[in-house]
Amino acid sequence: MPPTLASLVRHPGLKLSVLAGEDRLETPVRWAHVSELADPVPYMAGGELLLITAMQIEAEDPEEMSRYVRRLVGAGVVGLGFALGVKYAEVPAALAAAAKEEGLPLIGVPRPTPFIAISKAVSAAIAADQYRAVTAGFEAQRELTRAAIGAEGPTALLARLAAHVDGWAALYDASGSVVAAAPDWAARRAARLTADVERLRSRPGPASIVVGGGGEAGATGAEPAEDTAAADRVELQSLGTGRRTTRGVLAVGTAAPLGTAERYAVHSAVALLTLTTERSRALREAEQRLGAAVLRMLLAGEPDHARAVAGRLYGGLLDAPFRMLVAEVPSGGAARQPHTATPGADEAPPEPFAEATTTTTGTAAGEGEAADPLAALTDTMEAAAARIGESVLVVPDGERLIVLAPDGGAAVAACAEHARAVESRRGTKARPRDRTAAAAPHGDELVIGLSAPAGPIAAAAAYRQAEQALSVARRRGRMLVEHEQVAAGSVLPLLADDAVRAFADGMLRALHEHDATGRGDLVASLRAWLSRHGQWDAAAADLGVHRHTLRYRMRRVEEILGRSLDDPDVRMELWLALKATAAGTSA
Repeated sequence: MPPTLASLVRHPGLKLSVLAGEDRLETPVRWAHVSELADPVPYMAGGELLLITAMQIEAEDPEEMSRYVRRLVGAGVVGLGFALGVKYAEVPAALAAAAKEEGLPLIGVPRPTPFIAISKAVSAAIAADQYRAVTAGFEAQRELTRAAIGAEGPTALLARLAAHVDGWAALYDASGSVVAAAPDWAARRAARLTADVERLRSRPGPASIVVGGGGEAGATGAEPAEDTAAADRVELQSLGTGRRTTRGVLAVGTAAPLGTAERYAVHSAVALLTLTTERSRALREAEQRLGAAVLRMLLAGEPDHARAVAGRLYGGLLDAPFRMLVAEVPSGGAARQPHTATPGADEAPPEPFAEATTTTTGTAAGEGEAADPLAALTDTMEAAAARIGESVLVVPDGERLIVLAPDGGAAVAACAEHARAVESRRGTKARPRDRTAAAAPHGDELVIGLSAPAGPIAAAAAYRQAEQALSVARRRGRMLVEHEQVAAGSVLPLLADDAVRAFADGMLRALHEHDATGRGDLVASLRAWLSRHGQWDAAAADLGVHRHTLRYRMRRVEEILGRSLDDPDVRMELWLALKATAAGTSA
């Protein structure tokens, strides 16, 4: 505790006496200052014990003393020390009355006690308080460190921190969800601060904000009442080592502003939690290289070798059905083409995973997702998996991300929820695109393909499924498509491609040129005949011509194209060409 007027009065070497304001002696004293100015207020910072001999003031004038004391109280002076036996043997009645009226403690200083002795006593007490705070801070740091490296990790650390600050503490992960809190009831209090946590995560780190203030809630181990819980003072501190990196947030709730010792404890907790949540770059890269090696072996059809290499880190992931996820952000507004060398049973694995690259973690939802959508997705899935101890294999690959996650697990569910939230924010849910947009999504629009459940022996097939789903997601303008959804809907949107359109135009060009001369409507006749599955009467009726006329036109089609309409492949190609040109015209 800092020195107070009461501690100075009790000091045996000073022999001070209380002449007024006995009920305010527990006020802390920030410093002892000597001034004989008639108006020392401009030189006060607040919290001082002002020492005077009354050489320059009219101490016996009631009006002057009333104004003098009122100005001191307004400036935050906590006490007035009066030298007895210098100019006045006793404190003048006017000064004593003014001090009592304003509630300002008035301290008598005997002639044998020099002012410098009081200043030294205040300075020594402040230094001793700071030493105690530093010592307590170091002890808190040792206790927090022991807790951090123990079996319970952050949970034990939060419990120790809550005890040190006489309040509560909570930890949020990179997605803004509460992962641990102490005491247990604090999790509900922390959950109500989600909006404030998102606001902090949107700022460059390191950053902190204070929410609320005052009140008695949260100052004891008992859960505060619902209507007073929001009255506590909560400090939110970002965790992470970079300005663009927020790996989590620490919340500390107390009934009053933190003291020096408590501040040391909070800073130590921030450093320790940063170390535990922000793994070293070398460790992350090593894990990614290991994950890439496991993935290559799975795709090469070597599940036993993959399981041996995965060990304890990823081994559990291969013991149950998993989903393969492929995500990408098109570079420069052009969609990256899917890897065509997807391995089959006798093929070598693709090499996009040979050199895994480090993905920078995201920031706030929305802003972080736009700045680095792959990082936002990574944080979301890893945080969800970490909350329940679920293994997830993440392999960044430049503009792509490959993930293996347990089927039906938290990571897959978090991915789906993340996609729904992002699509909702963008207003792009099920948004149709023209053929140009389908081939070139906006640069910040993440697309994800998710395979059906598979086991290690079918990893290559799962990768193909994820690639196919990714392609469909890109063409349909959706952020996430699961393989089960690939066959849903129509195949016609897949024809909205420049290469398909060029093929269709080339195949039908001769027929369009014929029709342009006014010598017959071969294209419309071909469309009607194909739509009626070659039924002459029905197709002729649709066109309003005789069936012999339709037969003549179909012979002309065969002559112009040099292909037989009896060939089912030719009929299929012509029908798709007609649909592709129709889709291009409508777009």
